[in-house]
Amino acid sequence: MSGVETTRHRKWVAFRSRPFATLRNITLMDTEAGHLLAVLELIFGARLNYTNSPEFKAQDDAAMKKAFLAFSRAGMEAYFKALTDKPYVVDKSRGWGVHFDLLSLIFDEEPKIVCLVRDLRQILASMEKKFRQNPDKHRPIENHNNLSGITTFKRAVMHLQTPPVGLALDRLIEIHQRGWDKKILFIRYEDLAAQPKQTLQKVYAYLGVPEFQHNFQDVAQVTQEDDQAYGIPGLHAIRPKVEPLTNDYLSVLGPDAVRFVQSNFAWYFSLFGYQVKTV
Repeated sequence: MSGVETTRHRKWVAFRSRPFATLRNITLMDTEAGHLLAVLELIFGARLNYTNSPEFKAQDDAAMKKAFLAFSRAGMEAYFKALTDKPYVVDKSRGWGVHFDLLSLIFDEEPKIVCLVRDLRQILASMEKKFRQNPDKHRPIENHNNLSGITTFKRAVMHLQTPPVGLALDRLIEIHQRGWDKKILFIRYEDLAAQPKQTLQKVYAYLGVPEFQHNFQDVAQVTQEDDQAYGIPGLHAIRPKVEPLTNDYLSVLGPDAVRFVQSNFAWYFSLFGYQVKTV
């Protein structure tokens, strides 16, 4: 979530959502939250060509760096301007956190990033429940020929080692090793669900934007995505009421998977204050 000034009248707020949960169902006043995930991929593509193309290599390094950063900044501003006239935009790409230095370089100031985290066991349980919801559809994680992803335990382990969950975990480690965690606001999903007003007040204060009076009993889904593109139908569907959910990770994952997660990711539970239970 970046409170970087991109034009005279617009700030953009880059939310690094998930591991794990998302703030997209809490719409900020005067904020555009849809269509923004792809902008990071455009920057990646531009950076790749800027780095590797002989047309850039043959020219002055300092001049090309200055031009690339200006191109990226202006391109992002134009991207947002074409999509909305709102004064703030929320970019929910989970990739921004680990590219804190690149974003700082592009805008010549440090961004503000909000990272929403959740009990890792419950994340895996949620992924597993999504897997079970559509038995009539082909599920890429499941391959009976090579015995991969064919049990709940195997799927849990695979999620921990592959995108999106595994990638997000590695990025969290890198963020803390680089010291960027001290500049990022971490919000626990459980706190947001149990105390949405108080939790969002922290977000508004961190971003330095005006507070909005939300109706947590009737949240409208204003952003839409085709979840077939991610292979998980219903992935981004939201509930209209903000309220805590019952932890069901033990019944969904089973004790072996829960013990594996708790043993191998103790750093995560300790870092974000989640209780590890004997099962």
